[in-house]
Amino acid sequence: MRYYMGVDNGGTFIKAVIFDETGMAVAQAHEQIQLITPKPGFTERDMELLWQLNAKAMRAAVEQAGVPPEQIKGVSFSGHGKGLYLWGEGTPAYNGILSTDSRAVAYADKINGGPAADALFKKTVQKALCCQPVALLQWFRDNAPHVLEHTKWIFGVKDYIRYRLTGQAFAEITDFSGSNLVNLKTRSYDDEILELLDLSAIKGKLPPLRASTDVCGAVTKEAARQTGLAEGTLCAAGMFDIDASAIAMNIVNEEYLAVIAGTWSINEFIARQPIDDRSVMMNSIYCTPGYYLVEESSPTSASNLEWYMNTFLADLKKRCKERGENAYRLADELVESVAPEDTEVYFLPYIYGSNYNGNAKACFIGLSSYHTQAHVMRAVFEGVTFCHMAHIEKLLAHRPGVKAIRLAGGVTNSEIWSQMFADVTGRKVEIIRTKELGAFGAALCAAVACGGYKSMEAAAASLVAVEKSYTPVAACAEIYRKKYERYQRLAQLLEPLWH
Repeated sequence: MRYYMGVDNGGTFIKAVIFDETGMAVAQAHEQIQLITPKPGFTERDMELLWQLNAKAMRAAVEQAGVPPEQIKGVSFSGHGKGLYLWGEGTPAYNGILSTDSRAVAYADKINGGPAADALFKKTVQKALCCQPVALLQWFRDNAPHVLEHTKWIFGVKDYIRYRLTGQAFAEITDFSGSNLVNLKTRSYDDEILELLDLSAIKGKLPPLRASTDVCGAVTKEAARQTGLAEGTLCAAGMFDIDASAIAMNIVNEEYLAVIAGTWSINEFIARQPIDDRSVMMNSIYCTPGYYLVEESSPTSASNLEWYMNTFLADLKKRCKERGENAYRLADELVESVAPEDTEVYFLPYIYGSNYNGNAKACFIGLSSYHTQAHVMRAVFEGVTFCHMAHIEKLLAHRPGVKAIRLAGGVTNSEIWSQMFADVTGRKVEIIRTKELGAFGAALCAAVACGGYKSMEAAAASLVAVEKSYTPVAACAEIYRKKYERYQRLAQLLEPLWH
């Protein structure tokens, strides 16, 4: 039996999962790293600690699998896109910056509204986001130039972890194509892009670009000691986590939308050509040849529930943990106890920013003394789902005849929430058998790189299976349609305040 490891670094958890050659997970381990928030809008993590926790998770998964490390033929990686991980001479040049960081809002606004905006868009087919490397690098250029001076390599999170395993620096194309630093038409770096952004000084710090299934080195002796993997184990480039989740849902044609409800609200489909009329937020290069990934996204998804429970229900979560119970099951019970038509409390899920405005703030609207924790919890579930719908509507304008929505992320642990996605979108929702889709997509990549499959499409066709599906309930869909219209109106009315 051959085995493959997928290592996924999301916005909240680090996961290492080992899959056998039939696609079944045989071992998995996860770690959580503390968020560093030195100032409002700053979301960072200690890069050295991040590596140590990755190594710990990999070692735990290898030990749990109980197979000789030599049978783990390959390792690959997925990770949150955007953000920034700067490596210096032998040590990190700064903390890692997550995709929820908003310090560079003014820089993104200036790029999008500046004289070079049209010229940049023709090359990158993207609007600038405050959490993209392009805006963050400009922020460092002006506010902490010494950091860039001491930077040797500019990485995404998964490329950084692969570097620590192999000692070889590469930038993987699906990830970096979402950075606003890559020409999507030539699929390469572009000197003119750097000149237009006044970032020519970083040119030598950008690692060589590689495709997802390219072999990018092997596990070093020191990394083997730390992770439990065999020295010399091949490491494939990997993917942006939204690509990893999409390929793990067998998104290899134009029949499906992929929706990932985790730290970010990710909503996407693949297309032969990018959408270049500015009606969607992002185009990037997909992990299968000839396709682009068309994306609508914002930091407005299930991480809002995590924030709410950590902030207001911390004692309850602690008691549940002590009793071996799942606190999130309680969230389901609370939501189910209130019918959708019985509450008009609304939640704008902007704890980490908005799909409308980087300066927007989260809020509850419509609360009174009558309302209980159940009403508030339902508002969180609905608000996150409505914000996804705002993105999905933009995608459906270009792809109206989708067969179904394939859903991934934390919300799939809740049947109530998964059904809500079907009712709000009015479309069938399918859930894939494997829960850890980011790691699974990475493992598929490792399998292809090691010769187990001839292509990503072949690996997905062979190993991906739908576990369950949800069909819209007509009566609920009509209720949610009216509530969604009101949600949109509230968001529009509040928009002037954020300016």
